[in-house]
Amino acid sequence: MIQPFARLLFIFHFSFAILHSLSAQVEKSPPRHEGDGPFGRLIIRGVTLINSTGAPPVGPIDIVVEKNRITQIRQVGYPGVPIDVRGRPKAEPGDKELYCEGMYLMPGFVDMHGHIGGQAQGANAEYVFKLWLGHGITTIRDPSCGNGLDWVLEHRAKSERNEITAPRIKAYTVFGQGAKEPISTPEQARAWVQLNAKRGADGIKFFGAEPNIFRAALEENKKLGLRSACHHAQLEVARMNALATAKAGLTSLEHWYGLPEALFEDKTVQNYPVSYNYSNEQNRFEEAGNLWQQAAKPGSDRWNKVMDELIALDFTLDPTFNIYEANRELMLARRAEWHEEYTMPSLWRFYGPSRISHGSYWQSWGTEQEVAWKKNYQLWMAFINDYKNRGGRVTAGSDSGFIYQLYGFAYIRELELLREAGFHPLEVIRAATLKGAEALGMADQIGSVEVGKLADFVIVDQNPLANLKVLYGTGAIHLNEKNEVERVGGVTYTVKDGIVYDAKKLLADVRKMVADAKQKENFEITQPGVPAKAGQVGGGKNE
Repeated sequence: MIQPFARLLFIFHFSFAILHSLSAQVEKSPPRHEGDGPFGRLIIRGVTLINSTGAPPVGPIDIVVEKNRITQIRQVGYPGVPIDVRGRPKAEPGDKELYCEGMYLMPGFVDMHGHIGGQAQGANAEYVFKLWLGHGITTIRDPSCGNGLDWVLEHRAKSERNEITAPRIKAYTVFGQGAKEPISTPEQARAWVQLNAKRGADGIKFFGAEPNIFRAALEENKKLGLRSACHHAQLEVARMNALATAKAGLTSLEHWYGLPEALFEDKTVQNYPVSYNYSNEQNRFEEAGNLWQQAAKPGSDRWNKVMDELIALDFTLDPTFNIYEANRELMLARRAEWHEEYTMPSLWRFYGPSRISHGSYWQSWGTEQEVAWKKNYQLWMAFINDYKNRGGRVTAGSDSGFIYQLYGFAYIRELELLREAGFHPLEVIRAATLKGAEALGMADQIGSVEVGKLADFVIVDQNPLANLKVLYGTGAIHLNEKNEVERVGGVTYTVKDGIVYDAKKLLADVRKMVADAKQKENFEITQPGVPAKAGQVGGGKNE
């Protein structure tokens, strides 16, 4: 039996920890049958390189990979001029050549908040992994190890050996997971952290804890050289906000909880209505939409002081804008075009209005709630963009599987929202790649296209800087010169560890999984409160 991990958090809180750490494991990923390679020598020909170093695009470029390492990056010509083959890396017998003339190549994407499916969602590992790889995501951080640490470590090892079709995985265990008794002293916290490191975890995910326990755990974790993340849940944030935890040794903040509280000037606790109940998710998310308006204003002394202190601590912000987007535009998230072919029936039911399922709080969500959340986003985005401009690290994470956000697709939406926040498209790519690698302590291995690094790439036949929508698996709408509507884009190749995956084939596999599940259940997607057609099972609500 798994004991409570953070005392009251796990007694009263419909949190990610409950859903991920107290649920059964999802079906394991099958052996890899997809992808070609790694090769003794792979030459990728003729790409325009969009790197994460802040450099502008350059091309045509040939990139040479030996097994899983980049060994050459060579400019082989100029735009609009035929390439002189004499200046290109020469292919030897047995070499693999990938002809990508006119395509764009970026470093592999890093999803800093990637839960590997969930029993409640009915999303197994193969489904999730293929959606991620199909969108160019080559590394993920699992912030909770909801399938159990041993399960995640098994998949991490299999991914490292490329025995499964999956991104590389970083395992951040929920604080207290597997403890035989509740952690109630600093000594117990240190002992658990030591055991967590000994078992092989890459870090810890916190939701909050009693301050002395929290500080002890962070201090011990840092001493062991591991990293940490925190979703500052409201049940504990009044005792330790984002600035307090950063000072205590936390390395990254998830979402934004804890930031407005650090910016309070005329209060120490948010303005909870007297009828508020944290276990009522409508209350929880409705009132969260008012938090940023209670904080110090942009450019104020308090705003600047908190930001400067966090930057001085080399603190990482992983905003996950996408996961709350339904709060400001429910219909937009609920009617996203990819749901029809890519969302499993079980996942669709999980999203639907419910008083029980986490992130399914649409009991009475209307114009007033959406307007408040739009204002929330304006201030939140202002802080994130300002943080980036002053030298702070901002990463890209999706937290998919909740609130109508689908694995892979939600990550691309996150990139669009970083763009909305004020990031230049090149800054968006940097947040999605190099900044994530830095936050994971892997910048010497991944995150940029440089000689000696691992061969992780995203290759697309359209320019993502001009339109990030071309990275969606459904592509982008384009009207050609014949006045015909067509779809363009979608990732063409995802290269992970020197293995070349046909991204569109991976997504075709997902579509078949979904179609088979629908056929088996005689299921159709319906909207909440709308009855299914005669003879079919609807998915507009939890049943």
